[in-house]
Amino acid sequence: QVQLVESGGGLVQAGGSLRLSCAASGSTVSFITMGWYRQAPGKQRELVAIISIGGSTNYADSVKGRFTISRDNAENTVSLQMNSLKPEDTAVYYCYAGRRASYWGQGTQVTVSS
Repeated sequence: QVQLVESGGGLVQAGGSLRLSCAASGSTVSFITMGWYRQAPGKQRELVAIISIGGSTNYADSVKGRFTISRDNAENTVSLQMNSLKPEDTAVYYCYAGRRASYWGQGTQVTVSS
């Protein structure tokens, strides 16, 4: 049973930084894709950043230059360093891992105050 557990969310002022981490358990095989999505109140879940097993990355335009995604294939972890946070980054952030199936974490709240 694969489980994804996120950590690192919280409340921060605009311009501040947070680092989200996600650890996958229940799998000894690396995931092809890992990443982060977010969902703000009243909005659909959207891609923030993804990273392939080979290290290729893709970012939402809104976070390019501010967020950095990284992963550790041996540990099956993925992290998101978020800098220069803006109030519009406020959302629940979900960890994602994909192989033949898709797996999601329970979500962690990120709140950026103005």
